[in-house]
Amino acid sequence: MPTSSFIPPAATSLLASLALFITPASSFAQSCPARQDLGTFGGPTSTATGVCADGSVVVGSADNQSGQRRAFRWSADSGILDIGDLGGQTSFADSVSADGLVVVGTAPISTGSFRAFRWTVAHGMVNLGTLGGDYSGAFAASADGTVIVGYSWTAVIPESGAFHWTAAAGMMDLGALGGGYSSAFGISADGTVVVGSASTGLGHSPAFRWTVADGMQNLGSLAPDTSAEARAASADGSVIVGRAINAAGQIRAFRWTPVDGMLDLGTLGGTEAEAYAVSADGSVIVGNSLDAASQRRAFRWTQERGMHTLGTLGGSRSLAWGVSADGSVVVGSARNPAEQPRACRWLIAPADFNIDFVINSQDFFDFITALFALDPVADFNADAAINSQDFFDFLAAIFAAC
Repeated sequence: MPTSSFIPPAATSLLASLALFITPASSFAQSCPARQDLGTFGGPTSTATGVCADGSVVVGSADNQSGQRRAFRWSADSGILDIGDLGGQTSFADSVSADGLVVVGTAPISTGSFRAFRWTVAHGMVNLGTLGGDYSGAFAASADGTVIVGYSWTAVIPESGAFHWTAAAGMMDLGALGGGYSSAFGISADGTVVVGSASTGLGHSPAFRWTVADGMQNLGSLAPDTSAEARAASADGSVIVGRAINAAGQIRAFRWTPVDGMLDLGTLGGTEAEAYAVSADGSVIVGNSLDAASQRRAFRWTQERGMHTLGTLGGSRSLAWGVSADGSVVVGSARNPAEQPRACRWLIAPADFNIDFVINSQDFFDFITALFALDPVADFNADAAINSQDFFDFLAAIFAAC
Protein backbone atom coordinates (compact mmCIF):
# COMPACT_ATOMS: atom_id res chain seq x y z
CA MET A 1 0.00 0.00 0.00
CA PRO A 2 1.57 3.35 -1.01
CA THR A 3 2.13 5.84 1.79
CA SER A 4 0.80 9.39 1.62
CA SER A 5 2.44 12.70 2.38
CA PHE A 6 1.15 16.24 2.73
CA ILE A 7 0.39 17.96 -0.55
CA PRO A 8 1.82 21.49 -0.19
CA PRO A 9 -0.54 24.50 -0.39
CA ALA A 10 1.21 25.66 -3.55
CA ALA A 11 0.32 22.39 -5.26
CA THR A 12 -3.27 22.65 -3.98
CA SER A 13 -3.60 26.14 -5.45
CA LEU A 14 -2.18 24.93 -8.73
CA LEU A 15 -4.67 22.07 -8.84
CA ALA A 16 -7.54 24.49 -8.31
CA SER A 17 -6.28 26.82 -11.01
CA LEU A 18 -5.86 24.01 -13.51
CA ALA A 19 -9.30 22.65 -12.71
CA LEU A 20 -10.75 26.03 -13.70
CA PHE A 21 -8.52 26.30 -16.74
CA ILE A 22 -9.01 22.88 -18.30
CA THR A 23 -12.06 22.73 -20.54
CA PRO A 24 -14.68 19.96 -20.62
CA ALA A 25 -13.55 16.57 -21.90
CA SER A 26 -15.35 17.02 -25.20
CA SER A 27 -13.22 20.03 -26.17
CA PHE A 28 -9.84 18.99 -24.75
CA ALA A 29 -9.10 15.62 -26.24
CA GLN A 30 -6.43 13.78 -28.14
CA SER A 31 -7.01 10.37 -29.61
CA CYS A 32 -3.93 8.19 -29.57
CA PRO A 33 -3.22 5.36 -32.04
CA ALA A 34 -4.39 3.04 -29.30
CA ARG A 35 -6.10 0.20 -31.18
CA GLN A 36 -4.21 -0.94 -34.26
CA ASP A 37 -5.49 -3.43 -36.82
CA LEU A 38 -2.32 -5.26 -37.92
CA GLY A 39 -3.90 -6.56 -41.12
CA THR A 40 -3.88 -9.91 -42.93
CA PHE A 41 -2.26 -11.52 -45.98
CA GLY A 42 -5.31 -10.77 -48.10
CA GLY A 43 -7.81 -12.95 -46.26
CA PRO A 44 -10.51 -11.84 -43.82
CA THR A 45 -9.08 -12.71 -40.39
CA SER A 46 -5.96 -12.67 -38.24
CA THR A 47 -4.94 -12.89 -34.59
CA ALA A 48 -1.92 -11.74 -32.58
CA THR A 49 -0.67 -14.13 -29.93
CA GLY A 50 2.68 -12.79 -28.73
CA VAL A 51 4.63 -9.56 -28.30
CA CYS A 52 8.28 -8.77 -27.55
CA ALA A 53 9.40 -7.04 -24.36
CA ASP A 54 9.11 -3.44 -25.61
CA GLY A 55 5.93 -4.06 -27.62
CA SER A 56 7.47 -3.28 -31.01
CA VAL A 57 7.32 -6.79 -32.53
CA VAL A 58 4.12 -8.83 -32.64
CA VAL A 59 3.57 -12.41 -33.83
CA GLY A 60 0.49 -14.42 -34.70
CA SER A 61 -1.28 -15.90 -37.70
CA ALA A 62 -3.32 -14.48 -40.56
CA ASP A 63 -5.36 -15.66 -43.55
CA ASN A 64 -3.96 -15.31 -47.05
CA GLN A 65 -6.05 -14.90 -50.20
CA SER A 66 -6.34 -18.68 -50.54
CA GLY A 67 -7.77 -19.03 -47.05
CA GLN A 68 -4.60 -20.58 -45.63
CA ARG A 69 -3.50 -19.57 -42.15
CA ARG A 70 0.09 -18.30 -42.07
CA ALA A 71 2.39 -17.39 -39.17
CA PHE A 72 3.42 -13.74 -39.16
CA ARG A 73 5.91 -11.38 -37.59
CA TRP A 74 4.87 -7.71 -37.47
CA SER A 75 6.73 -4.50 -36.70
CA ALA A 76 5.93 -0.87 -37.45
CA ASP A 77 8.84 -0.74 -39.91
CA SER A 78 8.15 -3.96 -41.83
CA GLY A 79 4.42 -4.41 -41.43
CA ILE A 80 3.06 -7.96 -41.44
CA LEU A 81 5.47 -10.59 -42.83
CA ASP A 82 4.89 -14.28 -43.60
CA ILE A 83 7.60 -16.35 -41.86
CA GLY A 84 7.05 -19.55 -43.81
CA ASP A 85 6.10 -23.13 -42.98
CA LEU A 86 7.49 -26.65 -42.47
CA GLY A 87 6.29 -28.13 -45.75
CA GLY A 88 2.57 -27.89 -45.17
CA GLN A 89 0.46 -24.96 -46.30
CA THR A 90 -0.22 -23.41 -42.89
CA SER A 91 1.67 -22.24 -39.81
CA PHE A 92 0.83 -20.62 -36.46
CA ALA A 93 3.13 -18.40 -34.38
CA ASP A 94 2.47 -18.39 -30.63
CA SER A 95 5.25 -16.48 -28.93
CA VAL A 96 8.36 -14.36 -29.47
CA SER A 97 11.60 -13.70 -27.59
CA ALA A 98 12.17 -10.50 -25.64
CA ASP A 99 14.16 -8.93 -28.49
CA GLY A 100 11.66 -10.03 -31.14
CA LEU A 101 14.21 -12.11 -33.08
CA VAL A 102 13.06 -15.65 -32.20
CA VAL A 103 9.53 -16.85 -32.96
CA VAL A 104 8.03 -20.16 -31.81
CA GLY A 105 4.85 -21.93 -32.80
CA THR A 106 3.31 -24.89 -34.60
CA ALA A 107 3.12 -25.93 -38.27
CA PRO A 108 2.29 -29.08 -40.26
CA ILE A 109 4.98 -30.98 -42.11
CA SER A 110 4.36 -32.42 -45.58
CA THR A 111 2.51 -35.46 -44.16
CA GLY A 112 0.05 -33.21 -42.34
CA SER A 113 1.36 -33.98 -38.84
CA PHE A 114 2.05 -30.89 -36.73
CA ARG A 115 5.43 -29.97 -35.27
CA ALA A 116 6.77 -27.38 -32.86
CA PHE A 117 9.05 -24.87 -34.58
CA ARG A 118 11.65 -22.23 -33.79
CA TRP A 119 12.15 -19.43 -36.33
CA THR A 120 15.00 -16.96 -36.78
CA VAL A 121 15.97 -14.75 -39.69
CA ALA A 122 19.22 -16.71 -40.07
CA HIS A 123 17.77 -20.23 -40.09
CA GLY A 124 14.11 -19.77 -40.96
CA MET A 125 11.58 -22.21 -39.50
CA VAL A 126 13.20 -25.23 -37.82
CA ASN A 127 11.31 -28.41 -36.84
CA LEU A 128 11.95 -29.22 -33.15
CA GLY A 129 10.73 -32.81 -33.37
CA THR A 130 8.54 -34.66 -30.85
CA LEU A 131 8.72 -36.81 -27.72
CA GLY A 132 8.26 -39.90 -29.87
CA GLY A 133 4.73 -39.36 -31.10
CA ASP A 134 3.35 -37.69 -34.22
CA TYR A 135 2.47 -34.23 -32.90
CA SER A 136 4.12 -31.32 -31.09
CA GLY A 137 3.48 -27.62 -30.61
CA ALA A 138 5.62 -24.81 -29.12
CA PHE A 139 3.80 -22.24 -26.98
CA ALA A 140 6.43 -20.07 -25.27
CA ALA A 141 10.12 -19.16 -25.21
CA SER A 142 12.57 -17.75 -22.68
CA ALA A 143 13.60 -14.11 -23.01
CA ASP A 144 16.63 -14.97 -25.14
CA GLY A 145 14.77 -17.59 -27.19
CA THR A 146 17.09 -20.46 -26.25
CA VAL A 147 14.58 -22.40 -24.13
CA ILE A 148 11.24 -23.41 -25.63
CA VAL A 149 8.28 -25.14 -24.00
CA GLY A 150 5.12 -26.75 -25.32
CA TYR A 151 3.28 -30.04 -25.76
CA SER A 152 4.04 -33.27 -27.59
CA TRP A 153 2.61 -36.69 -28.05
CA THR A 154 4.81 -39.47 -26.72
CA ALA A 155 5.52 -42.93 -28.14
CA VAL A 156 2.98 -44.34 -25.66
CA ILE A 157 -0.48 -43.66 -27.11
CA PRO A 158 -2.53 -41.79 -25.89
CA GLU A 159 -0.05 -40.18 -23.50
CA SER A 160 1.33 -36.70 -24.14
CA GLY A 161 3.80 -34.55 -22.30
CA ALA A 162 4.86 -31.02 -21.54
CA PHE A 163 8.30 -30.47 -23.02
CA HIS A 164 11.36 -28.30 -22.35
CA TRP A 165 13.66 -27.81 -25.37
CA THR A 166 17.18 -26.46 -25.78
CA ALA A 167 19.56 -26.84 -28.70
CA ALA A 168 21.99 -28.78 -26.51
CA ALA A 169 19.57 -31.18 -24.82
CA GLY A 170 16.78 -31.36 -27.37
CA MET A 171 13.22 -32.06 -26.22
CA MET A 172 12.79 -33.22 -22.61
CA ASP A 173 9.55 -34.63 -21.16
CA LEU A 174 8.62 -32.83 -17.93
CA GLY A 175 6.30 -35.60 -16.78
CA ALA A 176 2.84 -35.22 -15.25
CA LEU A 177 1.13 -35.30 -11.85
CA GLY A 178 0.22 -38.95 -11.88
CA GLY A 179 -1.78 -39.09 -15.12
CA GLY A 180 -0.85 -39.43 -18.78
CA TYR A 181 -1.19 -35.79 -19.90
CA SER A 182 0.68 -32.55 -19.43
CA SER A 183 1.25 -29.40 -21.46
CA ALA A 184 3.56 -26.43 -20.87
CA PHE A 185 2.19 -23.01 -21.81
CA GLY A 186 4.50 -20.46 -20.19
CA ILE A 187 8.08 -19.89 -19.04
CA SER A 188 10.06 -17.43 -16.93
CA ALA A 189 12.48 -15.01 -18.58
CA ASP A 190 15.56 -17.12 -17.78
CA GLY A 191 13.87 -20.40 -18.71
CA THR A 192 14.15 -21.99 -15.27
CA VAL A 193 10.43 -21.93 -14.37
CA VAL A 194 7.86 -23.63 -16.60
CA VAL A 195 4.09 -23.51 -16.08
CA GLY A 196 1.16 -25.43 -17.54
CA SER A 197 -1.42 -28.10 -16.79
CA ALA A 198 -1.07 -31.81 -16.00
CA SER A 199 -3.39 -34.68 -15.22
CA THR A 200 -3.47 -36.44 -11.87
CA GLY A 201 -5.02 -39.67 -13.05
CA LEU A 202 -8.05 -38.85 -10.89
CA GLY A 203 -10.18 -37.19 -13.55
CA HIS A 204 -8.85 -33.64 -13.38
CA SER A 205 -5.80 -31.65 -14.54
CA PRO A 206 -4.60 -28.90 -12.19
CA ALA A 207 -2.11 -26.14 -12.99
CA PHE A 208 1.58 -26.81 -12.39
CA ARG A 209 4.86 -24.97 -11.81
CA TRP A 210 8.06 -26.81 -12.75
CA THR A 211 11.71 -26.20 -11.88
CA VAL A 212 14.77 -28.42 -12.18
CA ALA A 213 15.19 -28.38 -8.41
CA ASP A 214 11.61 -29.14 -7.38
CA GLY A 215 10.17 -30.89 -10.40
CA MET A 216 6.45 -30.47 -11.11
CA GLN A 217 4.52 -28.68 -8.34
CA ASN A 218 0.72 -29.05 -8.23
CA LEU A 219 -0.83 -25.56 -7.96
CA GLY A 220 -4.36 -26.90 -7.75
CA SER A 221 -7.40 -25.02 -9.04
CA LEU A 222 -10.03 -22.65 -7.65
CA ALA A 223 -12.02 -25.59 -6.24
CA PRO A 224 -11.04 -29.09 -5.10
CA ASP A 225 -10.76 -31.78 -7.77
CA THR A 226 -11.24 -29.38 -10.70
CA SER A 227 -8.96 -28.49 -13.59
CA ALA A 228 -6.81 -25.44 -14.26
CA GLU A 229 -4.24 -24.20 -16.77
CA ALA A 230 -1.28 -22.00 -15.87
CA ARG A 231 -0.74 -19.99 -19.05
CA ALA A 232 2.07 -17.55 -18.28
CA ALA A 233 4.62 -16.52 -15.65
CA SER A 234 6.26 -13.27 -14.62
CA ALA A 235 9.94 -12.73 -15.46
CA ASP A 236 11.15 -14.39 -12.25
CA GLY A 237 8.43 -17.05 -12.23
CA SER A 238 6.92 -15.89 -8.93
CA VAL A 239 3.58 -14.75 -10.38
CA ILE A 240 1.58 -17.21 -12.47
CA VAL A 241 -1.66 -16.54 -14.32
CA GLY A 242 -4.17 -18.67 -16.17
CA ARG A 243 -7.66 -20.07 -16.03
CA ALA A 244 -9.32 -22.42 -13.54
CA ILE A 245 -12.68 -23.89 -12.69
CA ASN A 246 -14.37 -22.59 -9.54
CA ALA A 247 -16.84 -24.32 -7.22
CA ALA A 248 -19.75 -23.26 -9.44
CA GLY A 249 -18.16 -24.93 -12.47
CA GLN A 250 -17.30 -21.58 -14.08
CA ILE A 251 -13.99 -20.82 -15.80
CA ARG A 252 -12.26 -17.91 -14.08
CA ALA A 253 -9.01 -16.01 -14.57
CA PHE A 254 -6.52 -16.49 -11.75
CA ARG A 255 -3.30 -15.04 -10.34
CA TRP A 256 -1.06 -17.30 -8.25
CA THR A 257 1.82 -16.36 -5.94
CA PRO A 258 3.62 -18.46 -3.31
CA VAL A 259 2.20 -16.21 -0.57
CA ASP A 260 -1.43 -15.84 -1.68
CA GLY A 261 -1.94 -19.03 -3.64
CA MET A 262 -4.53 -18.98 -6.44
CA LEU A 263 -6.88 -15.98 -6.48
CA ASP A 264 -9.92 -15.38 -8.70
CA LEU A 265 -9.57 -12.09 -10.63
CA GLY A 266 -13.30 -11.66 -11.22
CA THR A 267 -14.98 -10.83 -14.52
CA LEU A 268 -16.26 -7.93 -16.62
CA GLY A 269 -19.78 -8.64 -15.41
CA GLY A 270 -20.35 -12.06 -16.93
CA THR A 271 -19.71 -15.53 -15.58
CA GLU A 272 -16.35 -16.40 -17.18
CA ALA A 273 -12.84 -15.02 -17.55
CA GLU A 274 -9.44 -16.36 -18.65
CA ALA A 275 -5.94 -14.91 -18.16
CA TYR A 276 -3.29 -15.57 -20.80
CA ALA A 277 -0.34 -13.24 -20.20
CA VAL A 278 1.38 -11.22 -17.47
CA SER A 279 3.87 -8.35 -17.40
CA ALA A 280 7.48 -8.88 -16.32
CA ASP A 281 6.85 -7.79 -12.72
CA GLY A 282 3.51 -9.60 -12.45
CA SER A 283 1.47 -6.44 -11.93
CA VAL A 284 -0.45 -6.37 -15.24
CA ILE A 285 -2.51 -9.33 -16.45
CA VAL A 286 -4.41 -9.65 -19.71
CA GLY A 287 -6.97 -12.08 -21.08
CA ASN A 288 -10.64 -12.15 -21.93
CA SER A 289 -13.93 -12.17 -20.05
CA LEU A 290 -17.63 -12.31 -20.67
CA ASP A 291 -19.29 -8.97 -19.95
CA ALA A 292 -22.80 -8.40 -18.59
CA ALA A 293 -24.19 -8.84 -22.12
CA SER A 294 -22.33 -12.17 -22.50
CA GLN A 295 -19.97 -10.68 -25.09
CA ARG A 296 -16.35 -11.79 -24.81
CA ARG A 297 -14.00 -8.83 -24.36
CA ALA A 298 -10.26 -8.42 -23.94
CA PHE A 299 -9.29 -7.19 -20.49
CA ARG A 300 -6.33 -5.64 -18.69
CA TRP A 301 -6.09 -6.17 -14.92
CA THR A 302 -4.04 -4.49 -12.19
CA GLN A 303 -4.28 -4.76 -8.41
CA GLU A 304 -5.19 -1.08 -8.11
CA ARG A 305 -7.80 -0.90 -10.86
CA GLY A 306 -9.08 -4.43 -11.14
CA MET A 307 -10.34 -5.68 -14.52
CA HIS A 308 -11.32 -3.30 -17.32
CA THR A 309 -12.19 -3.86 -20.96
CA LEU A 310 -9.90 -2.86 -23.82
CA GLY A 311 -12.71 -2.55 -26.33
CA THR A 312 -12.78 -3.71 -29.95
CA LEU A 313 -12.04 -2.50 -33.49
CA GLY A 314 -15.70 -1.62 -33.95
CA GLY A 315 -17.19 -5.10 -33.67
CA SER A 316 -18.69 -7.05 -30.81
CA ARG A 317 -15.81 -9.07 -29.36
CA SER A 318 -12.11 -9.07 -28.54
CA LEU A 319 -9.48 -11.35 -26.98
CA ALA A 320 -6.10 -10.52 -25.41
CA TRP A 321 -3.27 -13.04 -25.70
CA GLY A 322 -0.05 -11.17 -24.92
CA VAL A 323 1.40 -8.18 -23.08
CA SER A 324 4.68 -6.27 -23.18
CA ALA A 325 7.15 -6.39 -20.28
CA ASP A 326 5.89 -3.10 -18.79
CA GLY A 327 2.21 -3.84 -19.43
CA SER A 328 1.66 -0.87 -21.75
CA VAL A 329 1.16 -2.85 -24.99
CA VAL A 330 -1.44 -5.61 -25.28
CA VAL A 331 -1.98 -7.87 -28.31
CA GLY A 332 -4.76 -10.21 -29.35
CA SER A 333 -7.70 -10.11 -31.72
CA ALA A 334 -10.66 -7.78 -32.02
CA ARG A 335 -13.60 -7.76 -34.38
CA ASN A 336 -13.96 -4.91 -36.86
CA PRO A 337 -17.32 -3.43 -37.96
CA ALA A 338 -17.72 -6.34 -40.40
CA GLU A 339 -17.35 -8.72 -37.41
CA GLN A 340 -14.05 -10.07 -38.78
CA PRO A 341 -11.52 -10.99 -36.07
CA ARG A 342 -8.31 -9.04 -36.75
CA ALA A 343 -4.92 -9.03 -35.06
CA CYS A 344 -4.99 -6.06 -32.71
CA ARG A 345 -2.35 -4.09 -30.81
CA TRP A 346 -3.60 -1.95 -27.91
CA LEU A 347 -1.33 0.86 -26.65
CA ILE A 348 -1.96 2.24 -23.16
CA ALA A 349 -0.62 5.81 -22.97
CA PRO A 350 0.63 6.81 -19.48
CA ALA A 351 -1.67 9.85 -19.33
CA ASP A 352 -4.77 7.85 -20.32
CA PHE A 353 -5.66 7.51 -16.65
CA ASN A 354 -9.14 6.05 -17.18
CA ILE A 355 -7.96 3.89 -20.10
CA ASP A 356 -10.67 4.95 -22.54
CA PHE A 357 -8.07 5.48 -25.31
CA VAL A 358 -8.64 9.24 -25.38
CA ILE A 359 -6.44 11.64 -23.43
CA ASN A 360 -8.61 14.50 -22.19
CA SER A 361 -9.59 16.52 -19.16
CA GLN A 362 -11.59 13.59 -17.78
CA ASP A 363 -8.28 11.82 -17.22
CA PHE A 364 -7.12 14.89 -15.28
CA PHE A 365 -10.24 15.04 -13.12
CA ASP A 366 -10.18 11.28 -12.48
CA PHE A 367 -6.54 11.48 -11.41
CA ILE A 368 -7.19 14.45 -9.11
CA THR A 369 -10.11 12.62 -7.50
CA ALA A 370 -7.88 9.60 -6.86
CA LEU A 371 -5.03 11.81 -5.60
CA PHE A 372 -7.10 13.60 -2.95
CA ALA A 373 -8.73 10.32 -1.94
CA LEU A 374 -5.21 8.87 -1.51
CA ASP A 375 -6.30 6.00 -3.74
CA PRO A 376 -3.32 3.68 -4.43
CA VAL A 377 -3.94 4.14 -8.15
CA ALA A 378 -2.80 7.78 -7.75
CA ASP A 379 0.78 6.62 -7.11
CA PHE A 380 1.55 7.62 -10.69
CA ASN A 381 5.33 7.28 -10.45
CA ALA A 382 5.11 3.99 -8.53
CA ASP A 383 7.43 5.13 -5.71
CA ALA A 384 5.10 3.79 -2.98
CA ALA A 385 4.16 7.33 -1.89
CA ILE A 386 1.16 9.43 -2.94
CA ASN A 387 2.22 13.07 -3.01
CA SER A 388 2.60 16.18 -5.14
CA GLN A 389 5.34 14.55 -7.21
CA ASP A 390 2.71 12.16 -8.59
CA PHE A 391 0.70 15.20 -9.65
CA PHE A 392 3.62 16.88 -11.40
CA ASP A 393 4.61 13.61 -13.12
CA PHE A 394 1.03 13.07 -14.27
CA LEU A 395 0.80 16.65 -15.50
CA ALA A 396 3.95 16.18 -17.58
CA ALA A 397 2.49 12.99 -19.05
CA ILE A 398 -0.88 14.53 -19.91
CA PHE A 399 0.71 17.42 -21.79
CA ALA A 400 3.04 15.00 -23.55
CA ALA A 401 -0.13 13.07 -24.53
CA CYS A 402 0.77 10.07 -26.71
